Amino acid sequence: MHNKSLRELALGLRNNDFSSVELTQYFLDRIAAHKDINAFITVNKDVSLQQAAEADNMLSSDNSHPLTGIPLAQKDIFCTDGMRTSCGSKMLDNFIAPYDATVIHKLRQAGSVTLGKTNMDEFAMGSSNETSYYGRVLNPWDKNRVPGGSSGGSAAAVAARLAPAATGTDTGGSIRQPASFCGVTGLKPSYGRVSRYGMIAFASSLDQGGPMTQSAEDAAILLQAMSGFDERDSTSVDIAVPDFSSKLEQDLKGLKIGMPVEFFNEDLDAEIASIVMDALHEYEKLGAELVEISLPNSHLSVPCYYVLAPAEASSNLSRFDGARYGYRTAEYDDLLDMYNKTRAEGFGQEVKRRIMIGTYALSAGYYDAYYLKAQKIRRLISQDFSRAFEKCDVIAGPTAPGTAFRFGEKSDDPVAMYLNDIYTISVNLAGLPGMSLPAGMDSHKLPVGLQLIGQYFDESRLLNAAHRYQLATDWHKRRPDGF
Repeated sequence: MHNKSLRELALGLRNNDFSSVELTQYFLDRIAAHKDINAFITVNKDVSLQQAAEADNMLSSDNSHPLTGIPLAQKDIFCTDGMRTSCGSKMLDNFIAPYDATVIHKLRQAGSVTLGKTNMDEFAMGSSNETSYYGRVLNPWDKNRVPGGSSGGSAAAVAARLAPAATGTDTGGSIRQPASFCGVTGLKPSYGRVSRYGMIAFASSLDQGGPMTQSAEDAAILLQAMSGFDERDSTSVDIAVPDFSSKLEQDLKGLKIGMPVEFFNEDLDAEIASIVMDALHEYEKLGAELVEISLPNSHLSVPCYYVLAPAEASSNLSRFDGARYGYRTAEYDDLLDMYNKTRAEGFGQEVKRRIMIGTYALSAGYYDAYYLKAQKIRRLISQDFSRAFEKCDVIAGPTAPGTAFRFGEKSDDPVAMYLNDIYTISVNLAGLPGMSLPAGMDSHKLPVGLQLIGQYFDESRLLNAAHRYQLATDWHKRRPDGF
């Protein structure tokens, strides 16, 4: 049951092979049996089964959607009415959201069932899921290794088949990098494709929600339900949502795939490079043409990001002060003392580090030198992509410079940790869609991800390219031992 795709599960529900209640209970049992993975922060069995019973009624009345009755895992960054929404932080450990994020609302309207809220790096700040207040998530492929971050809980849940699919968010690679580390398919849509309303903000100009699934076909189904204009989100783009599944089967003859020379240099691990090149040669067999391109400013993406993202975080996280909701320190002398102690006790080290960096970059005397200059570099990075897409339809390369690393290996070196996103960050800075799909296994039997990058709002082409590759290979069907 747990190895079935979303389409197969939907067909089974419609054929009465099983009910949504039975399917939901099945996955709840799997979650309970694999608690050691620590993929979930909150599971509410009663709520899930109630939603499943409602979905069964929808199915019996033939008033259904492809996701009706399908249990999904939700990243704990999306506000969920009546359910704890912690964002992986002590600061929001006691916060019960009074409303649904638009993504949650859309998926519930489609009749899906919420299995629970998945673990994540605190306030989505991290590349390993080691910064969560609720403890680290284990990678199902090797429990001594990280699942990636910040959407590590969602990636691990899908990889371990604790959920058929999950939502994630991507600010600098937080869907794609854990998808690569856990051997699942993860898609970051174009900025503005998916509403950010009710998604707890880290860096507002970079954050974007997206699907994490077993396959590109499943990603198309989930993205279809998540997408659409939302007047409550000022960054939501009022653009038609195509039928993402309708073009999956198109052949790839004539597709031009750009290979950035900057992604395939001596800094890339030789084994990763070989696996990625094998995947690209498979695309050639499918009729695609490989084209060499250049993204000359891509090496500036990490320093650019780590000025802009912390600057926006320092502003967004100022609302968490203990005055209105969330954690509040037990003892304090006055209002200022309450603010200081609440934030000192409620935030973890990585969050504090980024708030301090961001506050510094925005301070008088440094705004022009750091923040303004980073915005100019961001524009150059975006222009690089525009020029590259004059020569190709899709850009391809590695998702991450390596496979999942061991716990503690990089936690004492923030810069080394930040460099895990070296191939993904530029996509967020430009607002482009990007996805990671399983493309092989390294010598340690750990998954390797291939990253595909598309033009603005051209997710259909990415999904088509990924799906055709997955029809020709079986890397996305591989699963960890014991799951």
